[in-house]
Amino acid sequence: MAQSSGFYIDGQWVPPSRRQPAAVINPATEEAIDTIDLGSEADVDRAVAAAKHAFTSFSNTSREQRIALFDRIIDGYQARFDDLADTITREIGAPTWFSREVQTGMALRHFIHTRDVLKDYSFEYMMGTSLVRREAFGVCGLITAWNWPLLLIASKLAPALAAGCTVILKPSELSPLSAIVLAEVLHDAGVPPGVFNMVMGDGPTVGDAISCHPDIDLISFTGSTRAGIQIAKAAADTVKRVHQELGGKSANIILPDADLSVAVPDGVRRAFINSGQSCIAPTRMLIQRDQMDAALRIAKETAEAMTVGEPTAATTRLGPLANAAQYGRVQDMIGLGIAEEATLLCGGLGRPEGLQGGYYARPTIFSGVTRDMRIAKEEIFGPVLSIMAYEDEEDAIELANATVYGLAAYVFSSDRVRAHEVAKRLRAGRVFVNGAPTDVIAPFGGYKQSGNGRESGVFGLEEFLEVKAVLGYESQ
Repeated sequence: MAQSSGFYIDGQWVPPSRRQPAAVINPATEEAIDTIDLGSEADVDRAVAAAKHAFTSFSNTSREQRIALFDRIIDGYQARFDDLADTITREIGAPTWFSREVQTGMALRHFIHTRDVLKDYSFEYMMGTSLVRREAFGVCGLITAWNWPLLLIASKLAPALAAGCTVILKPSELSPLSAIVLAEVLHDAGVPPGVFNMVMGDGPTVGDAISCHPDIDLISFTGSTRAGIQIAKAAADTVKRVHQELGGKSANIILPDADLSVAVPDGVRRAFINSGQSCIAPTRMLIQRDQMDAALRIAKETAEAMTVGEPTAATTRLGPLANAAQYGRVQDMIGLGIAEEATLLCGGLGRPEGLQGGYYARPTIFSGVTRDMRIAKEEIFGPVLSIMAYEDEEDAIELANATVYGLAAYVFSSDRVRAHEVAKRLRAGRVFVNGAPTDVIAPFGGYKQSGNGRESGVFGLEEFLEVKAVLGYESQ
């Protein structure tokens, strides 16, 4: 690692105001692989001052200048692609293939597609006799989680830069190393001093300092609903705009006319993507009661065919959970499911056979899960799937919506029209129909306690733009 101590502020790496080292742990080995500094309120103050100073000039750069900057960032990112992917594997345990194809690849797509949006976006238009302008919102605090360390940054940073905003990034202190490599990419691409700043640290210290800072205009946060509530409260006194992408407990409705041999394996694999550490994972599979036996057989076969192992092994499908705390929570929730008397279809407590160390969890499926069980209501964030029975389509829709969350939902049916009619009735910000792939252009965000605001594409750009009306413009 070229740089793993200090913070990136005002175009250079600077030492922390006080030394508070923290180890970064490889979850596959449970050993420290690097040490970073944790920041303080004073470090945030320095970063905010740099961003505030840089905002006036950067917000007035032309579209062409920002496009050229994006071109350099994208070229630099591609040149460091292997470094970024390898770092993600080391810091969160994602299998090598997944780090490359999904974690690192999807983050790159956010920069590419945001550049494309920027090329054609209309920042001004007439409405009657008034000019409507969209202008850079200001100084933005970006706070991201550990499970998608590059993707979450890119989905916020790319539109913020395209809008002309300046930023202070706090990546998760549990997976900060890929963010350090990205900071090197941005520096080498010539991002002007003060436009991008990064302070590592924990939520109660650096996260809170960003959230309540009077000179930060907007907060964009991805993480737990609990942490999102605290950020919103801290931001309230300075009346910031707050975007939040929070937790999920997504339902996957497999309608009776669906091909179970396709729909069930797809649902299991999506539930376990990133070792289940994904906020949109379809962790509640809803099966019509008469089809339950066949669905359970397919689900069990699919889960048991997944290889859990060392992230760099070619045969590994699932790596370890990303950190010790998450491993402990997943074990607790599996134990809770057993205590709640759900039927353990496969998996269970402890590590998979043959793995003596590392934060590896067994791919686990519970059947006979009812809506009152905690495993049906709470986000587990691990490779744990709850299969639930429904009676008819109305019952399935009601059950899918019976959650405090609303980030994503899934529908499978051989009748596409029917699937889309069901999708319309689901209270979720993104609905996947018949195994559709993800789309980094389509808006992404949640209903209810899954957050507010949207990321990706035009919607993501507009979250970082303020609206101004210039009245009487036509008559001038």
